[in-house]
Parts: sequence; structure tokens; C-alpha cells
Amino acid sequence: MSKSQVKPRKISATSTPQVISRHPASLLSVNDLSLDDVGSILRTASTLESEDALKRMKHLFKRRVSLLFYESSTRTRTSFELAAKQLGADTVLVSALSSSIEKGESLKDTGITLRALGAECIILRHPASGAPYLLSQVTGLPILNAGDGMHEHPSQALLDLRTILTHLHGPKAAPVSETTLKGVTITICGDIFHSRVARSNMLLLPRLGARVLLSGPQPLLPETAASAGPGIEIERDFDKALQQSQVVMMLRIQAERLAGLNLDLDEYKLRYQANTTRMAAQAGDALVLHPGPIIRGLEITSEVADGPQSAIAEQVRNGVAIRMALLVRALTSKSSSNAASKGKRK
Repeated sequence: MSKSQVKPRKISATSTPQVISRHPASLLSVNDLSLDDVGSILRTASTLESEDALKRMKHLFKRRVSLLFYESSTRTRTSFELAAKQLGADTVLVSALSSSIEKGESLKDTGITLRALGAECIILRHPASGAPYLLSQVTGLPILNAGDGMHEHPSQALLDLRTILTHLHGPKAAPVSETTLKGVTITICGDIFHSRVARSNMLLLPRLGARVLLSGPQPLLPETAASAGPGIEIERDFDKALQQSQVVMMLRIQAERLAGLNLDLDEYKLRYQANTTRMAAQAGDALVLHPGPIIRGLEITSEVADGPQSAIAEQVRNGVAIRMALLVRALTSKSSSNAASKGKRK
């Protein structure tokens, strides 16, 4: 048959790309989790943490996990990678500065490529809010949100919760219910407007009965933040917030997201810095948290960050256990075994 006789192939309804459904073991938002799910993750984290190392490596032995990071990260990236390797998985890191992303490749095409190369789970950090939802839709793989823009950071909220519960109830995983944190006041102070960590904690902690106070200046804490949900209040006076709190979570000012907003840093430190004088006077027994990175001397002093009230290093350690639990959940759920076949286009 000559070229002129070749007829174009008709595209029928059956030849259109298959719609890929979101993987049920993805974690894109803390709202994806029921309280039973939260409790199960905490229990799994404790079990895996205490398990014999050789036995633990069998859970995900030779499974393939891709870390897709469009933003810099130390704690989150390293703890996800260590978590995967402690479970026996093979990992590959794809960063924006050392891949085709730098040449302009889209998130969609990068995700499809990783799936074609055999990735069974993708851990994504991205500067655009909602990016994990797109990746989940186009790949069909379990996606773990490691921070998307100003939206959420769900695994951080879970490790924060584990840290809080350990100090309130001891190392044994506490039952999770609507009253687990009843009577507990938690203050989140700092750049709340730009913080995905704050947002995930604001969505999670009140569901367990916590009262959450938000403290910070107007440019970093708009009045609309109080409407995020029940159990959330704004207290501009940081000292008054501290007087009511059993837990204090400090946040850094995210200079990279301020878009030209000028703040008087001396005034900020005067009103909102966690220092030894303020903490001793207002919240001498409160647990101090910080998701990092810490800007020492700005939102918190070294004396407080390294002091007896601080559980900052413990948060980092809890990150490995929580992320092990999330990876096991993502890769051993009933639907994980056939996720790749569901994700293929017909």
C-alpha cells in the first residue's frame, strides 16, 4: 500500500485515555484521614520503631519509592528516605536542579516517567498548592504529600501529634478519639499565613479536642484564619496565649514567600519571640515545638530551642517513625498491588 493509500486511524471512544482514579492510600491532606486512620498510623509507627531492624526491612523489601522534590528540604526529605530504607525499599531522589525539570518538563510528564520507570510510590514536595492532587490523578500511584505550596504538610502534623501525645500520655500510643486532646491548649505562633505546617495542624488537632490559639502580627495572621474550623481562636497577645498553653509551636518567618512585605524584625522579636525570660514568666512548663528550619535569634532563641522544654529534636526523630508508617500504609494496602496496572493507559 502506498503512502497516499494509508488511511488515518479513527479514534474511537475506547481508545481515549483511561481515567485514572486517585489511589486510596495516598496522603494529600490530613482531611484524607479518619480518626481511626490517625490512630492506626500512630500504632504502626510505634510497632515499626521498636521492631528488629532485619525484620523491619522485610516490610517493603526491594519496593521502589521515588522522592520528587521541587523545593529544598533537610528534615522531610531525609526522614522519608531513611524511613523507606529502614523498611527495605529502594529509593531514588529526583530534584528540580538535577533532572529534566530544569529543562521545563511538566509535573505530569515527570510523574508519568517515574511510573514508567517502575516507581510504586511518589513522595512529592512542590511549591504549588494542589500539585500532589494532579500527580495522583495522572499516575494512579500512592502519593505522599511532603509539602505543597501554602496548602498542607500532613506528615508533619502527624509527627507533631505523636510528639504531643508522647509527652502527655507517655511512649505507648494513646487511643485517638474526639476527646484525646480535650482540655489541651496549643498555641501556634509566627508566620501562620504562609505555613502549610500550621494549616495541617489547624485541621488535625481540633478534631482530637484541642483548643488551638493562633498568635502573630496582622500581616502574618489575617483575621480569616479563625474561620478555618471549630476550636481555633486568634490571640494577638503572645504572652496571654502562653499563659493558657500546654504546648507552643513556633514558626519561622518565611522570607521566601513574603513578596516584598516589610516587617519590623525588632518589633517582631519584642512581641513574639520565644525567649527564656518570656517562657519562664508565662509558660514555664509548656512543651516547645518547631517544625524547622529554625532561625535562631528571631522567632526563638537558642536557649529555648535547646532547653529542657524543647521537643524539637524529638519531632525530627518521630518523623522517621511516622513516615515509615505512611509508606507501609501506601504500599501494602489492598489496592497497592494492582495500582500500576490501573494506572496504565489503554
